[in-house]
Amino acid sequence: MRITDLLSKESIKLNLSSKTKPEVIDEMVDLVNASGNLNNKAEYKEAILAREELSTTAVGEGIAIPHAKTKAVKKACLAAGITKEGIDYEAFDGSLSNLFFMIAAPDGANNTHLEVLSRLSTILMDPDFKNSLIDSKSVDEFLSLIDKKETEKFPEEQKEEKVEENNKAQNAQDNKYPQVLAVTACPTGIAHTFMAAESLNNKGAEKGITIKVETNGSGGVKNALTKEEIEHAKCIIVAADKKVEMNRFDGKKVIITKVADGIHKADELLDRAIKGDAPIYHADSTANDSEESANEEESLGRKFYKDLMNGVSHMLPFVVGGGILIAIAFLLDDYSINPANFGKNTPVAAFFKTVGEQAFGFMLPILAGYIAMSIADRPGLAVGFVGGVIAKDGYTFTNVMNFAESNPVSSGFLGALLAGFVAGYIVLLLKKIFSKLPASLEGIKPVLLYPIFGILLMAIFMMAVNPIMGAINTGLNNFLSSMSGSSQILLGAVLAAMMAVDMGGPFNKAAYVFGTAQLTVANAGPEQFAIMAAVMIGGMVPPIAIALATTFFKDRFTESERKSGIVNYVMGLSFITEGAIPFAAGDPARVIPSCVVGSAIAGALSMAFGCGSRAPHGGIFILPVITNPLMYFVALVIGSVVGGLILGLLKSKKAN
Repeated sequence: MRITDLLSKESIKLNLSSKTKPEVIDEMVDLVNASGNLNNKAEYKEAILAREELSTTAVGEGIAIPHAKTKAVKKACLAAGITKEGIDYEAFDGSLSNLFFMIAAPDGANNTHLEVLSRLSTILMDPDFKNSLIDSKSVDEFLSLIDKKETEKFPEEQKEEKVEENNKAQNAQDNKYPQVLAVTACPTGIAHTFMAAESLNNKGAEKGITIKVETNGSGGVKNALTKEEIEHAKCIIVAADKKVEMNRFDGKKVIITKVADGIHKADELLDRAIKGDAPIYHADSTANDSEESANEEESLGRKFYKDLMNGVSHMLPFVVGGGILIAIAFLLDDYSINPANFGKNTPVAAFFKTVGEQAFGFMLPILAGYIAMSIADRPGLAVGFVGGVIAKDGYTFTNVMNFAESNPVSSGFLGALLAGFVAGYIVLLLKKIFSKLPASLEGIKPVLLYPIFGILLMAIFMMAVNPIMGAINTGLNNFLSSMSGSSQILLGAVLAAMMAVDMGGPFNKAAYVFGTAQLTVANAGPEQFAIMAAVMIGGMVPPIAIALATTFFKDRFTESERKSGIVNYVMGLSFITEGAIPFAAGDPARVIPSCVVGSAIAGALSMAFGCGSRAPHGGIFILPVITNPLMYFVALVIGSVVGGLILGLLKSKKAN
């Protein structure tokens, strides 16, 4: 601790007016008090006097250093005073004291006053230095002389200060950027994406960790990570269930996990990130296999799921937008004019149905294209898209020459699914084959070689397997059409229950994709529409059941949960299952079983009442175009009430 750090200009006086020891103590105490570092001036003076009673603090050679350590001091400080005439401070050598330093140290375990006393004694042993202080013409000169002497006497401190300044500068530079970066993404980009981001941000704030989270949501990338932030980050967390841009993280420590871990295991992920407990990510596929890879032995099942969900997430806007426009067309049309042309009997209805059909028609090509893109990056998109079109239109080697007179059989969702994965691996194979070409041809690969050979091989493959996939698709549809009675009700219950098991996770998505796939079946009928209705009602029940429980069992929920419960009425009616996730995450053992039972009952009743939906989304707002709308609403109410009642009974009372 340097002397100049403890001295302030207000606590230095170059011409003391005192003539006696008691007077100089009073005057020096006033100077200490002027620094603003005393809690109690009188108490501090008493401590000074008590020290003087033990023995004088005049060290001789014209110097006196009175000092005290007391709780009356807020912060360690010094006062300095000079008198050229000299004062009798009872020095052992009988000399008069001209130079005074008064030390004030706070009470505690440290020995600040002893350290300062030792330092002062050391530098004041130089008589020339002491005399230069006594002859100072200004306070600034007085401080400058002490600073120069300390620098000369303690040169190692200069090195330490330089290191400390450099460390501070480095810390300031580091603090400019977040310690941890994260990317969150879920297939739909609606709920889980932002819940994971919120969880990571909240846990980061709790732990004092600076973090920035990029969200890959349905509206695009938000809060994008910059090149400088990535460069300075200690670690990057990628909590995603679909493909995100990874090449930018080359050479950085990266934790790759599922989006659910971002919600439920944020604490653990941040601890790992700060400790650097993560492998190095290598974007270059030719990187040394012996080096660590951030893929962390990703399982085949998870890789399949991520690729599939990349296709599903891009497909959903076409499904929802096109499907609801088709539903509006049925709502506006007059069935009695021509039942066979229902949806296009009036000009307005025809407009909505035409636009909706065009949008909905992209469902399978988009699914296949983006699955392929997830596997093989951008070159896979065109190849997968063409494979999806061939699957959708049912092209084969036998009918392609005379398509107008043939009877094509679409391989539907299953064919498009197969096309997406095969297309991705065809492009990966082509990349490996064409890697042998000269570097000068690198530029023509993505614009010429991959599209030509990829689309050609894709067409050959799909035309060969389309008859098989078409037969499987037809057999599945015939099986569903043949279902009746208890088997149909059981199917409705199972699909609806799947919608509530993980509320946006793999089971939920599997059920929803299965439901929407039924709407793509050629000449889809009541059986297919019934499946979609059961799936949708299964997704509506969880938020509504929770909302009912928070309304009628108030003492089972906190005030914050009750407020969130009101919002769930709207989310449930809108078929946004994810509104139930915060409740399920907080108490899965009670919330999930309650919602699963409620959804299963609603799905079974929907099937039993013969309800059907031509639209894949919309919730209560498309009720007018649902077959048997009144009983569909009754099924929704019964399932929601049962789920809410079970949840209310399972939950224990909470104190407000």
